[in-house]
Amino acid sequence: MNSTTTIIACLCLPVVMTAQTMKRYTTTKDTVWQQSKTTLSNKARQTPLLAVTGTENGQVFKAWGTCFNELDLDALEMLRPEQQDEVMHQLFDPDGSLHFTRGRLTMNANDYSRAWYSCDTVAGDFQLRYFNIEHDKANVIRLIKKAQKYQPQLTFWVSPWSPPAWMKINNDYPVLSSRYNNQSKEKDYMLFEGIGLTDEDEVKMAGQQQGVFPRQLAAQDYMIQDPRYLQTYADMFCKFIELYAQENITIDMVMYQNEAYSYTPYPGCAWTATGTIRFNRDYLIPTLNNRHPEVKTYIGTFNTNRIDYVEKIVDGLKDNIQGIGLQWEGRDNIATLRQRYPDIHFISSESECGNGSMDWAAGEHTFHLLADYIGHGCDEYFIWNFILADQGQSTWGWKQNALIQVQSATHTHRYTPEFYAVKHFANLVAPGCRMQAYSSREKTGGLPIIIFQRPDKKYVVIAGNQTDEQKEITVQLDKKYLNAILPPRSFNTFAP
Repeated sequence: MNSTTTIIACLCLPVVMTAQTMKRYTTTKDTVWQQSKTTLSNKARQTPLLAVTGTENGQVFKAWGTCFNELDLDALEMLRPEQQDEVMHQLFDPDGSLHFTRGRLTMNANDYSRAWYSCDTVAGDFQLRYFNIEHDKANVIRLIKKAQKYQPQLTFWVSPWSPPAWMKINNDYPVLSSRYNNQSKEKDYMLFEGIGLTDEDEVKMAGQQQGVFPRQLAAQDYMIQDPRYLQTYADMFCKFIELYAQENITIDMVMYQNEAYSYTPYPGCAWTATGTIRFNRDYLIPTLNNRHPEVKTYIGTFNTNRIDYVEKIVDGLKDNIQGIGLQWEGRDNIATLRQRYPDIHFISSESECGNGSMDWAAGEHTFHLLADYIGHGCDEYFIWNFILADQGQSTWGWKQNALIQVQSATHTHRYTPEFYAVKHFANLVAPGCRMQAYSSREKTGGLPIIIFQRPDKKYVVIAGNQTDEQKEITVQLDKKYLNAILPPRSFNTFAP
C-alpha cells in the first residue's frame, strides 16, 4: 500500500466505523411488517420534526397488556387447536409479536361477558360465605391458562364493572334501562335526581355542561353507602385476589370501578366523587393494606374529561394511591394531571374499542392512541379485546374491534390493522425503555412521532403517516439524523 492509499484509508475509516444502520419495519394498508434498513446520517435533510440530545430522562415504560373477557374465549375456541396456539404465541410468547406480560380482569360480569353474573348472588352475605369464582374457572380462567402456556409470568389487575346487584340501590347490574336489559324504566330517574347530592362543591359540578363527558354527573352513588356494604365490598376484592392466587394467577393491582361516568345499559355503577373517596379511603385501601400489602391501589378508570371532578377525587386520595387509570375522554387530561401529580403513575387502562369495522382507520386510531398515551407519560398500555368473532358484537348490542378477527362461518382468522399498530410499538419497545420525546399528529400535520431509548442507550423511533401523501421526515438522535420517507397511510418503526 502506498502513502496516498494509506492516507485515504485512514480518512475513510472513521466514517465507516461511525456509520449507524437501523432496521426499518413498515406497514401500509396493502403490505404488513415490511423489513428494510436505513442508515443514520451526519446531516439533516430538513428541519427535524423531533429531536433528542442524549440528556433526557424520560418516563420508563413498564408493560404491555390486554384484557381477558368471555367473548374473547368464545372467539378463540372457534379456531382449531393449532390456530389457537399460533394466536396465543403471537400475543404472549417472548418470541412472538406483541409480548404481553400484563392482563386486566373484571370481578363480576362486564360488557364483554356473555350475560349477567357475579361472584356472590346471595343478598346480605356480609360474611362472603357464598363468594366464589366457579364461573370464572369455567370461562375467563381457562383463557388465562391458555395465555400462561406462553407467558407464565403474566400478572394482572382487576376492576369491577358492577358490584353484585344486591349491593346497588337499583338492585340490578346496569345503571339505565334499555332493550338489552330488564331494568324498569321507573328506576332511571334515580341517576340524575334521586335523593340529591349533599356535598356543596359536588352540587356545583353536577349540572349539565356542554363539551364534556358526561354532560351531567350522577346525583347519587349506585353502590349502597351503608358501612356494612362498603366493607363487604372491600372484602370481596381481597377474597377475589386470594381465590385467583389459588389458581396460580397473581393480581397485584386494583381499581375500584370501571368507567364510573358511563351510565350504562350493561354492567356498570355510577359513583359520586364523595362516594369514590369514601369507599377507597375508608374501606378498600385500608383493607388491602391490612390483608394484601403487596397489592397496589390505582384510582380509576377515569373515562371523563371533567378535570375538576378528577382532581377532587385524586386530591382526596393522592397520599394513599400509587397510580391513575385513564381511558376514552380521560386522555384529554393526561398532560394536566401529570403536571399536578408528578409522583403518581399513569396507565392507559383500556384502548378504545371502535365500531366493529376492524379496518385501516381503526388501526390508525389505535396507533394514535398508543403514541398519545405513552407520549404523555403513561407507563403501561392495555388493549381491550384481543380477539373477537365477526364484527365483535356484545350481548348488549355494541360492535367493537379487536386485534384478531375470527370468521365464525369459516373458523378462520386474520390479524387486523390494529394488531400491526400495536406490533409497531410492543414488538420493539420492551419494558425498561424510556419515552424520551413525542410530537403528536396535531403538531406535525398527521405525522405522530415518538422516540424511545433502550437501556443500552440505543434509540427506537416510531413514526406514522396519517395523510394520503408520501412524507419525508427528519428526526435528530443525538448528533445523528434519521432521514426517512414515509409512505402514505403507514406505520413505521426504526430500531437498532
